[in-house]
Amino acid sequence: MSDTQTLIENRPPSVAALFLERVAATPDAEAYRYPVPPASGQGPDEWKSLTWAQAAERVFAIAAGLIELGVQPEQRVALACSTRVEWLLADLGIMCGGAATTTIYPQTNAEESAFILSDSESRVLIAENAAQLAKAREKRAELPELHHVVVIDAEGVDTGEDGWVLSLADLEARGAAHLEKHPELIKERVGAITRDQLATLIYTSGTTGRPKGVRLPHDNWAYMAKAITATGMVTGDDVQYLWLPLAHVFGKVLTSGQIEVGHVTAVDGRVDKIIENLPVVQPTYMASVPRIFEKVYNGVASKARAGGAAKYKIFQWAAGVAREYAKAAQDNFRRTGTPSVPFGLAAKHKVADALVYAKIREAFGGNLRACISGAAALAPEIGYFFAGAGIHILEGYGLTESSAASFVNPAEAYRTGTVGKPLPGTEVRIADDGEILLRGPGIMDGYHGQPEKTAEVLEADGWFHTGDIGELSPDGYLRITDRKKDLIKTSGGKYVAPAEVEGQFKGICPYVSNILVHGTDRNFCTALIALDEPSILEWAEENGLGGRSYADVVAAPATVELIEGYVKELNEGLQRWQTIKKFRLLPRDLDVEHGEITPSLKLKRPVVEREYRHLIDEMYAGTLEA
Repeated sequence: MSDTQTLIENRPPSVAALFLERVAATPDAEAYRYPVPPASGQGPDEWKSLTWAQAAERVFAIAAGLIELGVQPEQRVALACSTRVEWLLADLGIMCGGAATTTIYPQTNAEESAFILSDSESRVLIAENAAQLAKAREKRAELPELHHVVVIDAEGVDTGEDGWVLSLADLEARGAAHLEKHPELIKERVGAITRDQLATLIYTSGTTGRPKGVRLPHDNWAYMAKAITATGMVTGDDVQYLWLPLAHVFGKVLTSGQIEVGHVTAVDGRVDKIIENLPVVQPTYMASVPRIFEKVYNGVASKARAGGAAKYKIFQWAAGVAREYAKAAQDNFRRTGTPSVPFGLAAKHKVADALVYAKIREAFGGNLRACISGAAALAPEIGYFFAGAGIHILEGYGLTESSAASFVNPAEAYRTGTVGKPLPGTEVRIADDGEILLRGPGIMDGYHGQPEKTAEVLEADGWFHTGDIGELSPDGYLRITDRKKDLIKTSGGKYVAPAEVEGQFKGICPYVSNILVHGTDRNFCTALIALDEPSILEWAEENGLGGRSYADVVAAPATVELIEGYVKELNEGLQRWQTIKKFRLLPRDLDVEHGEITPSLKLKRPVVEREYRHLIDEMYAGTLEA
């Protein structure tokens, strides 16, 4: 048996057990960093730390507090909170108490929050603040199973007289008192956890219909912790910057690997603080979603353009060199095992590095070894740009149903445009219709209370149908081509993978925020395009459209002409049936609030198509099919 197999097969039954092992092994090592805003509200945040022992003290108090409230093993405790250190402590507290965490995005409205709380039969809700509490209070009559709400930021919160609401500080105090009477309580609870015991119930934000609760037992997370470690992707010396939503499985899986390896995690979910935080935290690795890299790329391009024609020309040249360099290095690594490039290209790259790339790396904190990208496809041209600039983006792949991480690119041998190789212990095969099937210890138990839905995707022998279409290279690298249900079949019988076309456009047009390609049962493809507001308003300022609103700018003929140029450039590299014959610019960007993208920034195609049906119909008006 190999060392990797031994590591994975000898895993403990739960991450709670791993946490106890980590605390015992390195009690005084730094575990978490978190920001504390200044009391005055002015000036930079102060970053504070928790050692593993300090974190454990709070985790055990939360666990004991929940037990004291009557929470039993596998009963659900919901978490409605943004990404912050208390989310991590609460989640660990729930697991160490033997209970199961139900995750709720803080942006979720009262009706859907109530649905998740009711469907999961959550006994306790840990709410971030008064706004999250208000949603539960509004629906309290519909939630007979919900016995308590624990509020993290409880200042100014009316806890009422009936004991239904208490603060996190109160919960921890109750737990600490309970532990004084029963000092072995947590060790006993963790020791009693079995592999198949429910650990997490994550509701898929879903691109259609009501969310489904995905049942992930403790063994899923213990496997993930060991499998991530086996890849060598992270080490004990790493500093992770964690900003992703922890209600999402991608954010959640990062916590398992950290506990196994024992590195530092700096946690702050405020997306508007990322640019400010990176030079302070100076992370060695960070996980992200493609939209962030697209925004950074658009921002760098806009800044260069604002510097004048000469500066923009240098940027365009450097971007071309970066892509050429990355492609050559990856091709050579594949053939020879070394990322060497021709001398002339290396010389150009050195000049471009001094002029452009070094500043980009500095903006990421200067120490970034690698970024992990998941949740959606990264446009290869953007991936190659960052790779050539020295920001190595390792794409991975997984679903909520597979505990997030099923594939990841190997650090040295990563290949842009693929999602890498399967994690040790995970099996993959491609079905006759191209669908990716997965099997292994990371696969869910099933959908909560929905055996029929479970049977649709999970075979009796353990193979899970992902709904994604992909191709495996002879040496095991997976390339995702599209969602099975999103494939477009034109009226001419040709298949188009919209994500592929959309990704190519994002690599060409620095102003795009979101794009949706449409064409099912039509005789040509069209696109709805939303522009990145800061980038296009900056362009507007330089082109006689300054002072106008976003909606006015995108409606201007000059803007339409600008984007038309990029659409023509896109079409030159496509097959005839893939080309975008017509497009419309949307009057605003797509967002979570309007339900057009999920909290993990995935496009909800049916919602967007329904919302902008009039624009789609307009593009096909007068054609033979109209």
